[in-house]
Amino acid sequence: MKKCDLLIFDATLRDGSHAIKHQLELKTVERYCSCIDDSGLYTVVIGHGNGLGASSLQVGLSKNTDRDLLLAARKNLRNPKLGVYMIPGFGTIEDNILPALDCGVDLFKIGCHCTEADITKQHIEFLSRRGVEVYGVLMMSHMVSPEELLIEVQKMESYGAAGVILMDSAGAYLPQNVKEKIELLVANVDIRIGFHAHNNLGLAVANSLIAIDSGATIIDGTLRGFGAGAGNCQLEALIAILQKQAILSDINLYNLMDVGDEIVRDEIGYQKGVDSTSIISGLSGVFSAFAVHVKNAAKQYGVDPRDIYVELGKRKVVGGQEDLVVDVALYLSQNKRKDDASYVLESLL
Repeated sequence: MKKCDLLIFDATLRDGSHAIKHQLELKTVERYCSCIDDSGLYTVVIGHGNGLGASSLQVGLSKNTDRDLLLAARKNLRNPKLGVYMIPGFGTIEDNILPALDCGVDLFKIGCHCTEADITKQHIEFLSRRGVEVYGVLMMSHMVSPEELLIEVQKMESYGAAGVILMDSAGAYLPQNVKEKIELLVANVDIRIGFHAHNNLGLAVANSLIAIDSGATIIDGTLRGFGAGAGNCQLEALIAILQKQAILSDINLYNLMDVGDEIVRDEIGYQKGVDSTSIISGLSGVFSAFAVHVKNAAKQYGVDPRDIYVELGKRKVVGGQEDLVVDVALYLSQNKRKDDASYVLESLL
């Protein structure tokens, strides 16, 4: 796969809204969008967990209006597209899509239950005819056969959708389910096919990788897996693996890790997901028990612990060589690494 073929959709401040009962702070949206702006992600999707117009007693009242959330994002987001999600029935063209366009939204995802693509017709057509980038989303897609999904995807294609994303809303997919459904869809439509994983069975990252291998060119995920229930595909882990495969080298992995740790974990308080040093440790092939030694050496010599892991991996250090951690930290403090995202990729290939 060429790096330009795969689009990463960031749903952290949309799906993650479920995990905090839709109580996103405007200052958090502003900070998140400002910090993620140079990450290389394709779009950042903002809003209530159930999308535009969904704030209600039934599914949860949002702390802030759709408009305020979108304006907070818009003024701080320049490079990724500003995206929103909407389920017809919760939202309408007049009350929600038009105001979102006025707020500067670039990209829309219109979702429905996996057998009900018909209800998205007027919304997708409305946006497509205006030249707005719009994607269909089929929720709970584990519930029907590949052939049934194909019928619904073809409907969305006929409405003008630029692509269709399958949501594993219940985290129920096994790898073989992902493979058979994605492959069938890719072979029979001319638009992008995407995948949105949940981690109920611990397979979100693995299933996303299977989706890519099967031809999907959109992956929808969140930082630290921040999302409903068991969470989503953790983007930091996925991107780390892809970069080890020389895919998506233009995405700034360290930036994603920093935003995930500093905003999703520390500011929002979401504690699930694999942390940054764990990802780099695995990516570098470094013994997990080095964690305390790396943390202490990084603090002592004022270097990034992730760089220590990368250098230890380059030197093929093994358990029992903990004393080399300090040597590496000292070396890095005296030989500052190149300050660009290619450092990790170049070091590990």
